[in-house]
Formats: sequence, structure tokens, C-alpha cells
Amino acid sequence: MRHAPADRQSLTPATTARPAPATATTAARASLTTPTPRPSPPTVRPTHTPVGRPLLCAALSATLALAVSACGASGERAAGPQAGTASAAGQSPATLPSPALPPVLTRGQARAALITAADLGEAWEPTRGAATWRDEVLKTSAERTDRPDCRRLLDVLYTEDLFGGSATTAPRAAVALDDPDGGAQLHYRVTSYRAADIDGTLAWLATLPDTCGHFEARAEAARGIDRDVRVTALTLPGTGDARGGLRVTVSDARAEETLTVDLVAVRVGDDALSLTNGTLDAPAGDATRTAVEVGTERLTEARRQGRAQV
Repeated sequence: MRHAPADRQSLTPATTARPAPATATTAARASLTTPTPRPSPPTVRPTHTPVGRPLLCAALSATLALAVSACGASGERAAGPQAGTASAAGQSPATLPSPALPPVLTRGQARAALITAADLGEAWEPTRGAATWRDEVLKTSAERTDRPDCRRLLDVLYTEDLFGGSATTAPRAAVALDDPDGGAQLHYRVTSYRAADIDGTLAWLATLPDTCGHFEARAEAARGIDRDVRVTALTLPGTGDARGGLRVTVSDARAEETLTVDLVAVRVGDDALSLTNGTLDAPAGDATRTAVEVGTERLTEARRQGRAQV
């Protein structure tokens, strides 16, 4: 280690004065021309500093090495819980999909996910128009009931707007099919929505056999005709991520005619298929079941292709 400039200046006069005789005259001249030398500090500093400093450095190095080892060990122990927390947090967006994410399906892919008349059998064909019983039975029945959930159910059967009327829930693809021989009409649609909201609608459907199992709705106030409405749960194949279904029968007090409508919805990710299958004759249960099975497979495949193209 280098000494400070002041140390070198104090050592020079002391080295020059050693060979000369120690006379009073010489000592007087030295005291007049140079400052009084301080031999002790220069002698002590060069002797003890080089020896003590390596020992101090070695001690500090050993201390730092122990500290680094301890920090490394504690860091490894702390890393375990942090990694586990990050892994758990990374799974939650997959459980509940974000509403900000774009829909998986294009409109063309949604249309490809629709069922066709050929899927239901030879008796079915593309629709020729809305069935007359939609206005004669469903519309008039929905106008007269004081039970909110039951009125909402009748409105859904008439409008077929199961998930709400906002732009985000507008049907992305729909098809209507008729069975002329049995007088049945099946309306089928593919809709994109948030998974949590679809599940909320399915949960509401599940409550209706209890809250609206049997009620009356006034069809025409002037004529005083009442409609007898019964709601039961519909057994569905275990397809999709979640599902729900009802069978609703609507008849007048004289039992002159009875309308039977199946209402079904199945969620696949953030998309859903929904359908109504109604008839004034005996309902064709196979058509509802086939539409659910084929439709779910087709929607699942359309979503898989949609992800592959993103």
C-alpha cells in the first residue's frame, strides 16, 4: 500500500541526518531549516500496517464468504414457496376466462358448428317459417303472470334470448328446422359469452322446476282464458363443460291443445349452444338428445380449429 505524501517528506530529513556527527551547531541548523522530525509514526506505520491489513482482509473475506453462503441457502429455501404460489396463480385465469379475451370462433366457424336437418333424420327439413303456436300460445301466456321467474321463462321460450339481449350475447349463428309430419319446430343457435355468466343462466334454469313447477298464466284478459303451465327437469347426455334443460308444457283450462317445449343449453368453454324444440303433438325426445350430442361435438371441434388458427 502506498504511503501518503506527508510521510515521505518526514522520512527524508531523518535519513540524511544519521551519518553526520551530533553537534550542537548541526542540530541548531537542522532545527532552523527543517521541521522537527517524528521518527515514531513513520517507523510504526511501515512495520505494523502491512502485517495487520492482510489479517484483517482475510477475516473480512471469511466473514463475507459465510454471509454469502447463508444468503444462498436461505434464498433457496425461500424460493420453494414463491414458485408454488406463482404456479397456483397461473392456473386461475384458465379456470375463469377473462372477459377481455377475444372470442375463439369466427362467424364462419360458428356457422360450421350448427346442426343440420340431416343430423336429426329424414323427417326434418329447413324451416318454412315460424310455427303459429309461438304467437298463439307463448306470446299471450307471457303477458299475464305475476311471478317474475316464471314470466322470464315464458319470455325466453318466446324470444329464445336465453343469455340476454346485449351485443356481447347476440347469436353468432342460428338455424331453424321443421318436422312437418309431427308439427315440431327446432331452433338452434351458437352464442359466445363469458363462462361464468353462462353457468349463472344454467343455475337459474335448474331452480325453475321448484320455483315454477306449476303455475297459471292468463292468455287473454278480455276472454279470461288461463294457461296451465308445468315445468320439469330434462335429462340430458353428459356432454360439454356444463348443461341444463327443461321441459315446459302449456295448455288451456279446457285442454283443447297442449304445447310441449324442450329448452336446453350446453356450455363449451366460453361458447354455448342453446335450443328450443316445440310441438303441439307428442314431443320427439330423440331430436332434442341428438341435437345436443351432435351439436356439442361440432362446437368442440370448431373451437379446436379456432385455437389452431389464432
